Amino acid sequence: MLALAVACALPMEWLGDPPLKSIFNGEDLSGWVVPDDNKWWSVKDGILMVQSDPDKQGSNLWTKKKYKDFIIEADFKFGDGTVDSGFFMRSDHDQIQIGESGSLKRDMTCSPYIPGKGYPVEATVEDVIKMDDWNTIKVKAVGNTYTAWLNGKEVMNYTSETAVEKGPIGIQLHPKRDMSILYRNIRAAKI
Repeated sequence: MLALAVACALPMEWLGDPPLKSIFNGEDLSGWVVPDDNKWWSVKDGILMVQSDPDKQGSNLWTKKKYKDFIIEADFKFGDGTVDSGFFMRSDHDQIQIGESGSLKRDMTCSPYIPGKGYPVEATVEDVIKMDDWNTIKVKAVGNTYTAWLNGKEVMNYTSETAVEKGPIGIQLHPKRDMSILYRNIRAAKI
């Protein structure tokens, strides 16, 4: 009883993050808003496969659920071409990049992309990113502050002036790119 009373009195950050729950079942796209003309998103053997179409239109996959403060974590593996993907944070405005920036022509994984500001801070991932293997990205959004980890190492912290308070989480397939990327073990938690 005393332990429960002490735990209730502690600030939330002392108790650690809530447990993450799968938001991708590895079998189909249940729980996601899939474009009607979907030709980009498919599932096989527990993996979300993302592939650009011949016209390089691009596409976004959105959670059906909306989130305020949250954590999202996923494994990703770069595929073919110039990979330009990432997580949209509650809208199609603020994004945490996965892969190469089209404007900077270099890898900006875990860096925030903010329209009108570009990449206001750059994540430090060169020592932890695996270009030819699976990586684990974790992003925490609390209010307007984003924190990102890559393969267990904190690599970025940024406070956005344009963050949206609540909305879905998106996965981006950037238009005008010939590319593929794989995702698995996509998990999230409301904070």
